[in-house]
Amino acid sequence: MDGDIGDFLRSRRARIRPEDVGLTPYGRRRVPGLRREEVAQLAGVSVDYYIRLEQGRGQSVSDAVLDAVARVLRLDETEHAHLRDVARPRKSGPDVPQERVRPGMRLLLDTITAAPAYVFGRRLDVLAWNALGDALITYSRMTAAARSVPRAVFLDPATRELYPEWEAVAAEVVAYLRLSAGRHPDDRRLTALVGELSVKSEEFCRLWADHQVKEKTYGVKRIVHPLIGELTLPYESLSPPGDPDQLLVIYTPEPGSRTAERLALLASWTAAPVGRE
Repeated sequence: MDGDIGDFLRSRRARIRPEDVGLTPYGRRRVPGLRREEVAQLAGVSVDYYIRLEQGRGQSVSDAVLDAVARVLRLDETEHAHLRDVARPRKSGPDVPQERVRPGMRLLLDTITAAPAYVFGRRLDVLAWNALGDALITYSRMTAAARSVPRAVFLDPATRELYPEWEAVAAEVVAYLRLSAGRHPDDRRLTALVGELSVKSEEFCRLWADHQVKEKTYGVKRIVHPLIGELTLPYESLSPPGDPDQLLVIYTPEPGSRTAERLALLASWTAAPVGRE
């Protein structure tokens, strides 16, 4: 994924006007936002040094310089961390072991009976699920390849009916994949997934080019289930200790809500064991 740092910094320069940072605009601008010279000036580094950083030739750049650039470009905490990742990519080797869910995490999933719960991997593959999670979306009937959330969102037309706010879901998926790609630049499976989706989905290409990055922490997701109708599902995401690249996501319907009642009805109709890869 060569060129990510340059594209990322240019996208962030483009969203800031000179007057936003106390500069007087001068000359005709071919592109919106700050020039590289202006970013360098505000960050307190030479223009040549900043250009080398945008060109991906700044592997020895200090934290102080990255902090200054992040301040000038008004990066949030997640964007700041992503800048550090792409400026100094970690070499972990291309052969990443297959992700596994610890037995203890599977037991934890099994104890969650009133809410759908899943474990996702670094590429947003669904690695495990509890019984109610499988009743909601039947991953147990899918192949391992089909349990890829990005592939489902961008390549399966049925997901547009499953998620009435499909555009928001798609943007969230791409922003998390972009973040993961910065953390794991040598992950060949992740690179192949991005390449596949770039070829097959114009929507994915457009969102990928925006260079948005976002952690999957908490929020609300709306789902239209074919049997029980529309559900409003707040969710919380946790990284298991010892497995920082995995995410335990638990949907937490408000007690007594229509969604909670519909999920209880669904649970009474179906039952499934905790999921396996």
